[in-house]
Amino acid sequence: MRSICFALAACAAVASGPVLAASPVKAAPEAVRPFPGTMDIQVDATDLAHRLFRVRQTIPLGSHGGTVTIRYPEWLPGNHAPRGQVEKITGLTFKAGGKTLTWKRDVYDVFSFHVTVPSGARTLEATFEFASATDGDQGRVVVTPVMMNLQWASMALYPAGWATKDMPIRASVTWPTGWKSASALRAAKAEGDTIRYQTVDFETLVDSPMFAGKHFAAFDLGQAVTLNVVADAAKFLVTKDDQIAMHRKLVEQAVKLFGTRPFDHYDLLLALTDEMGGIGLEHHRSSENGVNPEYFTGWDSGPGRRNLLPHELSHSWVGKHRRPVGQVVKDFAAPLDNSLLWVYEGQDQFWGYVLGARSGLFSKQDTLDALAAIAATQDIRVARGWRSLDDTVLDPIITPRRPKGWVSWQRSEDYYNEGLLIWLEADGMIRQKTGGAKGLDDFARAFFGGKDGDWSARGFDMAEVVTTLNAVAPHDWQSFLETRLTEKVAGAPLSGLTLGGYKLAWSETPSAFLRDNEKRGKDMSLIYSIGASVKSGKLTQVIWDSLAFNAGLAIGTEIIAVNGQTYDEDALRDAITEAKGGTAPIKLIVKSGSLVREVSLVWNGGHRYPKLEKIGEGEGSLDVLLKAR
Repeated sequence: MRSICFALAACAAVASGPVLAASPVKAAPEAVRPFPGTMDIQVDATDLAHRLFRVRQTIPLGSHGGTVTIRYPEWLPGNHAPRGQVEKITGLTFKAGGKTLTWKRDVYDVFSFHVTVPSGARTLEATFEFASATDGDQGRVVVTPVMMNLQWASMALYPAGWATKDMPIRASVTWPTGWKSASALRAAKAEGDTIRYQTVDFETLVDSPMFAGKHFAAFDLGQAVTLNVVADAAKFLVTKDDQIAMHRKLVEQAVKLFGTRPFDHYDLLLALTDEMGGIGLEHHRSSENGVNPEYFTGWDSGPGRRNLLPHELSHSWVGKHRRPVGQVVKDFAAPLDNSLLWVYEGQDQFWGYVLGARSGLFSKQDTLDALAAIAATQDIRVARGWRSLDDTVLDPIITPRRPKGWVSWQRSEDYYNEGLLIWLEADGMIRQKTGGAKGLDDFARAFFGGKDGDWSARGFDMAEVVTTLNAVAPHDWQSFLETRLTEKVAGAPLSGLTLGGYKLAWSETPSAFLRDNEKRGKDMSLIYSIGASVKSGKLTQVIWDSLAFNAGLAIGTEIIAVNGQTYDEDALRDAITEAKGGTAPIKLIVKSGSLVREVSLVWNGGHRYPKLEKIGEGEGSLDVLLKAR
């Protein structure tokens, strides 16, 4: 899934040990009951005014009478949680032989519909709409006047009783006139604005979302990979040769890293938009990526979201071709075991930044600055003292990315960025133990590689992770990983930086990477000094036990004045600068609800922004890691 911003079947953690995936228990194979035909789904995606998808789906029944259970996808891969938008299904009607049938939703499983089918009925027809969000408060917007993101998980049903990979389905979509579309699905036939796609299994259909738009461009990146771009306006599709060359190099470097391609073809779907909701979601042969419109045209103003494509592309290997055994499931009703997300997402986060640097999409300096920000942000997550990393793998289920009031004391999906730090440490240890002859590249090739073009899903467990690490460089990796996953201590694991030849240090000025993040987020981050972030005068983040926290400030508090002057960003920045080295407090007038009061922040450390500082002379192992192969 989308990597967490740097500042940003499940088991509960217990004192006796970490949340680790157990080795799978082998059972006798079940007899496979053949699916009685091929499903057909037709989507009319032309109602841009109401942002409705109108769906007609036929489901073969064989000879059946009585009650049939039809399901809507609930547990969504890449979301790591039950995120199916069943509340947006409207007008649901089932028919057989032209007669409308009675249905009832399951009172314990609201994603299941029990349909009463007459004897002899061989086909069930379902018609309904997927009422996509017309505004952001209803969920992610997936349709605008000039583009859309059609996700089959939102608008396809399936019958209970079969594995989704054993259900063939034909799909067709009627697009708005003049639009072009892209997906991992391949067209079988086009008639006017309607495209019928090749028959696939239901699991593959759900794993093959679509981007379509009025303003569209496609670029061949080599290695059977295509970059498909939709934009808010044609002007945002203007590209330079060197920009596309970096995307080609991304693909080249990824294949060199992992050794093989776990796909027959791959489609990077990229939306340049302020209108459609943002996204970063991995699939086996494609990924959904949403960035700002100026991704290409504002290239020189900062690295922007250029780390997103490396992260999502890497997932084809890390998390899709090789996925935790607890995420190799029968259907979309089966809960997902998130125990190994520190590999699935944590190592993918690691390779995303590495491949960003190796391809040139991120400069080396921007990558170092991003790592500094990640390290510093994780280091002030004081919740590490009570909540271990292995418990955060449950966060997608516990919180599903809802806003948190005290993220530094609650933790979030820290398996992304703290996972990255753990894998950086593992890379440094391997290089140290092998005299620089090997690194985590060797693990990646052995663990995530395979047969070129094989896009099957292969499960892994903790034991295989440890065994493969030991084959690269002998060490007690089991203890190392268990310690990092279960420890409850202050301070993030930063040994990977020092092993790599760097240390976390501080600067009075933000890096270009941090400035770009502030510009895109339209906020002012002062979390490393006074312990707060501010947007339009309101606090958007307060670090637990920081100066701001101890002054009684919280998210939502509004700053009215700074040292007797009306608030603006410059006034607060200047106050921090002027207080450096002195004893006078920074005085704020703040408003929380109807309460207005004055608070004093005693801070004389000036501005404080993270950076990485070189240790010693010459090239360190982190420098080597970030070099193109």
